[in-house]
This record gives sequence, structure tokens and C-alpha cells, in this order.
Amino acid sequence: MPNKNTGDKAASAASQVLRDGRTSKESKSAAASALSQADKTAIKTTSDDVAEAASDVMSSAETGKKSKTAAGSALSQKEKKS
Repeated sequence: MPNKNTGDKAASAASQVLRDGRTSKESKSAAASALSQADKTAIKTTSDDVAEAASDVMSSAETGKKSKTAAGSALSQKEKKS
């Protein structure tokens, strides 16, 4: 299991993405996952569905920097399969 948590900068970006009415469902999903992993005491990982959404966010040319920051954080906390 990854020993990572969302940092303050990524958590702030995720919060802004969640409050922005213009962001896509995929961006909000990735941001919510990243924000839920900001708690330094909780051990959580990104689910397969959210990782797929975050991957879509990262590969989209239309996605903003804050959404990509949150998506990158969520992806970095995806448990790697053996």
C-alpha cells in the first residue's frame, strides 16, 4: 500500500476544483479522491474507477492545471497491482 498522502498544494487545488461548477465529473472524482487522502492519519488508496477518471483528466488537453494537480495526486496514491 502506498505510503503517500495528498500534500497541501494538491489539497488546495482539489478543493477549488470541487467548488468550480465548470469542472467535469472526472475532474471532480479525482479531486474528491485526492482530498479524501489529505488526512495524514488515514491510509487510503485511489480506486480503479477513480484512477481511470484521473487518467482521462491527465490526458485531456482541455483540463486545467488545478484539475491535473488533483488528478496527479490521486493517481500517485493508486495501489500498484503485482
